[in-house]
Amino acid sequence: MPHLALPTLTAYLRAQGLEVIQRDLNLEVFDTVLTRTYLEHTLTRLRRMRRSPLPPEMLRSALAHGPTLADQVEPAKAIFRSEAFFDGDTSLPAFLTLVESLNLASLPFYPAALELTSYRPPAPEDSSRSLLQTARDPQRNMFLSIFRQGILNEIKTLQPDIIAISVPTLNQMLAAMTLAHLVKTIRLPAHITVGGPHISMLREQLIKAPEIFTLIDSAIVFSGEVPLLHLAEALSSNGDLSKVPNLIYKDKGGQNTLNIRSTAVQTCPPPNLLPDFDGLPLNRYLTPSPVLPLLSAHGCYHGKCAFCNVGYGGPERFSQLAPELVVEQMVALRDKYSTHHIFFADEAITPRNLSAMSEHLANLDDPIHWCGCVRFDNALSKELLESMARGGCRMLLFGLETASETTIRRMNKGTQVEVMSRILRDSAAAGIWNHTFFFFGFPGETMEHAQETVNFVYAHQDAIHSASPGAFLLERYSPVHQSPTDYGVTQITSSPDRDLAIYFDYAVNAGLDETMADTLADRLLDVLPQKQFGHYYIHDTYRLLYTSDLHQKGKPLPLWLA
Repeated sequence: MPHLALPTLTAYLRAQGLEVIQRDLNLEVFDTVLTRTYLEHTLTRLRRMRRSPLPPEMLRSALAHGPTLADQVEPAKAIFRSEAFFDGDTSLPAFLTLVESLNLASLPFYPAALELTSYRPPAPEDSSRSLLQTARDPQRNMFLSIFRQGILNEIKTLQPDIIAISVPTLNQMLAAMTLAHLVKTIRLPAHITVGGPHISMLREQLIKAPEIFTLIDSAIVFSGEVPLLHLAEALSSNGDLSKVPNLIYKDKGGQNTLNIRSTAVQTCPPPNLLPDFDGLPLNRYLTPSPVLPLLSAHGCYHGKCAFCNVGYGGPERFSQLAPELVVEQMVALRDKYSTHHIFFADEAITPRNLSAMSEHLANLDDPIHWCGCVRFDNALSKELLESMARGGCRMLLFGLETASETTIRRMNKGTQVEVMSRILRDSAAAGIWNHTFFFFGFPGETMEHAQETVNFVYAHQDAIHSASPGAFLLERYSPVHQSPTDYGVTQITSSPDRDLAIYFDYAVNAGLDETMADTLADRLLDVLPQKQFGHYYIHDTYRLLYTSDLHQKGKPLPLWLA
């Protein structure tokens, strides 16, 4: 599934008359790596490596099994792009081939690891010094050769005026800076800017890390549509960037000094346009049919959870589209891109929109299946959940977080255990797949509180179809980060070497510490029953497709703890 940032920016800029070419480099990296040619090149490189950091047994296994993977990898991709994906006995071996192929492709850059849902870099990405070094290092950075042989040649040909790189997560920082570095090496007179959620979280840190601006010319924070338009207008006229909102940029002062300036003041996103996916090869994603993202609202209508940094520390704003417009956009995406699966990227869809959307969607002649995040809001009645199911809702993602009333109050979650229980059972009875997120170790949580969550999950094993357990992360700009003593945090560790950090180590005056929280999450995962077709659970997109297929075939939904 493509990330929503590019189609949203593209729609707005094209509507303003700008020429835009959008490329999903996540897709292109996977499509390049998962080929016979790339794996054979990897094997050749492994054979020639004289001082390999790999454990000898790992290297021997790779060389022994690598040729078979090279033979099988492209047929495996074809299976994931076909209806054979839904045949578990056929698609499971294909899935394992893809996983093992990514592992093989990563070995020359060990300990880096490219996986289907994440990337583990060979060095810290939250250190500007390490990031700059790795971005230029062909021995540790797998993206250098991939971009040099692929997108860089097209950039040379196209000669764009602006290259805008979206960085949604920390794990994409290295790839983003690698591309910026390569463009600088060919001395293309293009303005390189970066943006996205991760960049917004680093808006204060980037000003203190001027070396980053040897690779980029500017960074856009918060909503990017209007700033990108103003940036294009400024660069095409007098080059004065001082009036571009939400911009952090380098400004050459006297004696060729470098000043980092900021106009970062949060602006509201423009009225929502239909996301424009034109130019993205939707048939090359590893899915049997397109799954497209969409928003029904900006921000979170609750917006008070102490662990969450929604808004990235900026002013809290929430706005939602009229449900009629949301349905109109769903239908337009279905008709234009032949998709019958929509993934709502909202923080949480409001019950009001869920109710009105479902009534409209239930009357469609050509149904659309959809999913999204929702809160355990008491307004999610049995009748509403049944209406949502009739309107094509196939999966809901719930932020359970904890089932301890004490911890719920401490984290300002605003939920109630009895309401959570009722909603899970009513949703499952309506035929909706329930996915829950929960974690251990919120500051002040004791072992007894954590056990309450475990007990709740097991008590509702007949209503939970998948889950993502984890440990508490202290994230930049969350209320816990901004007011640590209010939550019993006695120390936050900020390392000078990790000048681009968004997660921090911490100490608490009571309750579980970081290590114990991680241990609890790991032990819970260790005792989970193994799934026969576990690849259907590897990503939310696959879960949506899986439950949609089961619904169409009249088959029951499997349970997480069964």
